[in-house]
Amino acid sequence: MDEGAKTLSETITLAPNPVNKCFGCGGANAGGMKLTFEQDNVNRRIFGRFVLGERYQGGGGFGHGGIIAVLLDEAMGKVCRFREVRAVTAELTVEYLKPVDVMKEIEVVGYETEQKGRNIFMIGEIRDTAGAVLARGKARFVIIAPK
Repeated sequence: MDEGAKTLSETITLAPNPVNKCFGCGGANAGGMKLTFEQDNVNRRIFGRFVLGERYQGGGGFGHGGIIAVLLDEAMGKVCRFREVRAVTAELTVEYLKPVDVMKEIEVVGYETEQKGRNIFMIGEIRDTAGAVLARGKARFVIIAPK
C-alpha cells in the first residue's frame, strides 16, 4: 500500500484546540463542552461518541434541545474540513425524533449532501448505541474563506 492510500484510510482525532473559545469544541472555554470528534477520511464523515451527563439535561433526564442542536451543528460544521474551507452556519433545522438520555452513550455523525456555489448542505444525526436515530439536523453552511 502506498503512503497516499494509507493516509486516506486513516481516521483523525479532532481534539479540542487549547486556544479555541468555541462553546462546542474549543479547549479555552471553561464553560464549553470540549467535544472531541473523529474525521473519517474514507467515508468523508465526522463522528463522535458522547455521554452528555446531567449538566446538559432539559427536563426528565433528557438532553436539552439547544444542546442537541449544538452537537449536530458541531458535527456538520467540521465536515467543511474535507473541502479545506471556513464556513459558517446559515440555516439549521433539527428534528427531535426521540428523547436523548443524558446518561447513555450516543453517536453524532455529520456529512455533506451537496454543494452549490458557496453553500454546502449537510446532514447530521444523533443515534443511540442500537443505531436508532434520536435527532436529525439539516443545515446550510456558507463558505467565507479558504483554510
